[in-house]
Amino acid sequence: MEKKNVIKEKSFEFAVEIVYLYKVLVEKKEFVLSKQILRSGTSIGANIREAEHAQSKADFIHKLSISLKEANETEYWLDLLFETKYLSEIEFQNIKHKIVEILKILTSIINTSKNK
Repeated sequence: MEKKNVIKEKSFEFAVEIVYLYKVLVEKKEFVLSKQILRSGTSIGANIREAEHAQSKADFIHKLSISLKEANETEYWLDLLFETKYLSEIEFQNIKHKIVEILKILTSIINTSKNK
């Protein structure tokens, strides 16, 4: 399967997990960080979807670069949630490896696109 399709699927699955995480955080009465991670974590896939219909190669790279920035921000919020004990070690490790994988795939697609 092509990297573009893989990242599309992985980012959507990740967004679903972020929505569930948001619900858990709200139940714990955490409203500020939960909104931040909901916004950045779901934005990754939304920008990847936008990149599918980019008007040019530069637009494609730009949209994926926004996804990369959002993924990096999401990783920050996950780290913060773990350090502040909103996420257990198991919960954190389960989702952390997924965002790291998304970051690697996005970086690879962007670098490959720039070099073509």
